[in-house]
Amino acid sequence: MDALSEVLQDTGTNPRLDRDTSNCSIARTLEIVGEKWTILILREVWYGSSRFGDFERVLGCPRNLLATRLRMLVEEGILATETYKEPGSRSRPKYVITPKGMDLVPAVMGLLQWGDRYRADPEGPAVLARHRECGAHVDVQIRCERGHPVQAKDIESVPGPAFRLRASE
Repeated sequence: MDALSEVLQDTGTNPRLDRDTSNCSIARTLEIVGEKWTILILREVWYGSSRFGDFERVLGCPRNLLATRLRMLVEEGILATETYKEPGSRSRPKYVITPKGMDLVPAVMGLLQWGDRYRADPEGPAVLARHRECGAHVDVQIRCERGHPVQAKDIESVPGPAFRLRASE
């Protein structure tokens, strides 16, 4: 048993129930990407869309909401804008994924994988994820930093460097 566990045990505190969740990484992430349109915009970026009109056409998202979500994704550094100009038209922004945005691919692919298993059309998934190089199906897997495959039942949550207990009421 580590020192923190001993202290918590001695005080009768349950770290699972009495922890301060105000600095939860999941909650902070959901503040950015936890809204339906945001995830669907990211899906469309990975499918190849980059222009406001393309997003609007494919998603059917109200223009004002789409503009707000795209602006937020740019402000957060998940997307960046580049200028393009078609002949005879004015310059316009297109949206490109950043390295920070690419780090969200496993999360969105995990949603796709779950949806394909439990929510797909009776005929099957609408889109298949394949490895461009060899054509094999792509799936999301959890591995430890040493490369071992890990099942959810084998993951333990332990206090990290920012762990705090809730203030006493």
